[in-house]
Amino acid sequence: MSIEIGSKLKDIILPSDLRKLKETDLEEVCSDLRQYIIDIVSVNGGHFAASLGVVELTVALHYVLNTPYDQIVFDVGHQAYGHKILTGRRENFHTNRLIGGLSGFPKRSESEYDAFGVGHSSTSISAALGMAVASAYKGEHDRQHVAVIGDGALTGGMAFEALNHAGIEKSNILVILNDNCMSIDPNVGALKDYLTNITTSKSYNRFRDDLVSVLAKISKNGPNAYGWAKKLQQTIKGTLWENANLFESLNFRYFGPVDGHDVNQLAKTIEDLKHIPGPKLLHAITVKGKGYALAEKDQTKWHAPGLFDKITGEIKKTIHEKPQAPKYQDVFGHTLVELAESNKAIMGITPAMPSGSSLNIMMKAMPDRAFDVGIAEQHAVTFSAGLATQGLVPFCTIYSSFMQRAFDQAIHDVALQKLNVVFCLDRAGLVGADGPTHHGAYDIAFMRCVPNMIVAAPMNEEELRNMMFTAQLPDKGPFSIRYPRGSGVMPDWRKPFRELPIGKGHKICDGEEVAVLSFGHIGNEVVKAFKQVSEEGIHPAHYDMRFVKPLDEELLHQIFAKFQKVITVEDGCLMGGFGSAILEFMAEHNYQAQVVRLGIPDDIVEHGDQEELWQICRYDATAMAEEINKLTAGRKTQTLVG
Repeated sequence: MSIEIGSKLKDIILPSDLRKLKETDLEEVCSDLRQYIIDIVSVNGGHFAASLGVVELTVALHYVLNTPYDQIVFDVGHQAYGHKILTGRRENFHTNRLIGGLSGFPKRSESEYDAFGVGHSSTSISAALGMAVASAYKGEHDRQHVAVIGDGALTGGMAFEALNHAGIEKSNILVILNDNCMSIDPNVGALKDYLTNITTSKSYNRFRDDLVSVLAKISKNGPNAYGWAKKLQQTIKGTLWENANLFESLNFRYFGPVDGHDVNQLAKTIEDLKHIPGPKLLHAITVKGKGYALAEKDQTKWHAPGLFDKITGEIKKTIHEKPQAPKYQDVFGHTLVELAESNKAIMGITPAMPSGSSLNIMMKAMPDRAFDVGIAEQHAVTFSAGLATQGLVPFCTIYSSFMQRAFDQAIHDVALQKLNVVFCLDRAGLVGADGPTHHGAYDIAFMRCVPNMIVAAPMNEEELRNMMFTAQLPDKGPFSIRYPRGSGVMPDWRKPFRELPIGKGHKICDGEEVAVLSFGHIGNEVVKAFKQVSEEGIHPAHYDMRFVKPLDEELLHQIFAKFQKVITVEDGCLMGGFGSAILEFMAEHNYQAQVVRLGIPDDIVEHGDQEELWQICRYDATAMAEEINKLTAGRKTQTLVG
């Protein structure tokens, strides 16, 4: 598909080209940039509404600042498509999120304009402050450092820690608060209400015109500029609505709120703020999905809609003739409601991912028993621990990659006290196009090293339901269940609940010479591999272990007593993971066997389709079949029935 580039945008390769334009051209640049994002994402997919919401802000920043010398850090980074297009990557932007193509997030190795690699929330202020302190230390006092953070990301504890530290430094840092009341789902919490009050306060807005007037004078008064800034600061502290003192109390000079879609006013304001020393915060009001009516209306749906018809807005979906297996997250969401209907102690908790984890199903059915705590994984875990001390059974659903941020709380607040918190780790394993910041590679390794923690993974939807059922039974203690992004394998998945014995695996099929031990959904790739090798007369045994902690030692003794060749398969890191647990068992019990471990290597795995990444990491069905062939050296056996 040929995509036409607007007349102003086509001549912009780098920000230096943008800065050659007149200020009166900026609105047309924004229009071209917004349309280009719509055109590309509609046919290639990716994050959508977030980048549309910061088009004017992105253009204004690159127009005013001397990037890449001046440094911009985009929090999370899914709003940085416009930034990428303006910084030398327009010609390759069609490769965004495709294997071997551009990353969907800012990435230092990709461009000098990407000042900091991001993907997780609430890191921008800390990173920008570190850069600002370093610049001051090196005598680069003219260098600007900007953190662009959404009001959703500002709910993350790390952002508050950074604000607290930045307030005592005299470093040149500007925090731009991109306030659109949305992260992926609508924002929650007291901060949202506070920011809303600032933007609607009549007493505050009476002084906004005074603020703009003073800023205009700053740029004209040379040596007296700092005096004007000081006067402005005292005016804000002394006369503005009392709630505006939140940022002032942290020693930030607060400016705004300003219209985040008025590119000319933004450019003038940022130019003026360059001349005010110390930490500053500019509060910009934006609309997520701005310029595409459907995205403005339903911002959650259009956060990352996939492919769509840009004219009609129809999101393109594959039509299947046969019933399809559901997404694991939806099995979780519906099963949790089903369990909660019979167990009044069950509660649901998620850190800002109700639709992504499907906890929104319980939030709709039982709003008093399901909680979105904002982008605050640490709080989500300890809040869950507090619930558990009172006899409740919290199901804390967190993406595997984000669970890394709450590891201390899982140990200190849950495991140490043996509390019955159920961790449902969505997006476990390689997640696909979101890439290394979102791969759930490490949870097997870091959960299995925690005392008192049960670590399980279902091979299919029925096992997920049964693990959830088992986890909410009395006295189970800390319980971790991991499952991948995407669909399962069972269209008919609503099976009656059955308690699973903790630490017990089961045999999928009997076999000869080689035993394949799998953990979790990736066991379905083993089934595919067996179909390939069976055509060659090779028939290994397959065991679905279900639990990596505790291990099914009885079953393992049987396996190692019979097999001298073993393959372990996991959709997780090999270092310290499921395969390592099997080797530890071997060593402890003095077994001698040839073991091949398949899983995520000790390397950073880039973005691409899940199946492509499994192939690259060599634990897809074809790679498994090749390993089985190597171990059997082509030996053929009689067909065995499991």
